[in-house]
Amino acid sequence: MQIKSDQVKKFIVVGDRVLIRPGTESGKTESGLYLPPGVSEKEKIQSGYVIKAGPGYPTGANLDDEPWKESKEAVKYIPLQVKEGDLAIFLRKEAYEIEFEKEKLLIVPQSAILLLIRNEDFNY
Repeated sequence: MQIKSDQVKKFIVVGDRVLIRPGTESGKTESGLYLPPGVSEKEKIQSGYVIKAGPGYPTGANLDDEPWKESKEAVKYIPLQVKEGDLAIFLRKEAYEIEFEKEKLLIVPQSAILLLIRNEDFNY
């Protein structure tokens, strides 16, 4: 089961976090042995496709001489490197697992992503 694109629009990823659909593991070793489902989850490095990314790292506020006044300035962000559709290779121990409509998804901070593989022809 895959999440529909209209459902993805409802997700608001916060800060430097990235929502990832983990790659499917075959569960089979090179020698042909089948592994139990929990074994692949104990790997240190995992891969998956970026579904949605947060706005980035918030920059410091512009402090005036009257800090108690309400600021009308919008928050500015330093954007993330990741883009929707990238294949991300990341540290598994930094990921938080959630389940949405019976599909397992991972929330990963950008700092845990080791490598991105970008396919410019990818259409989500």
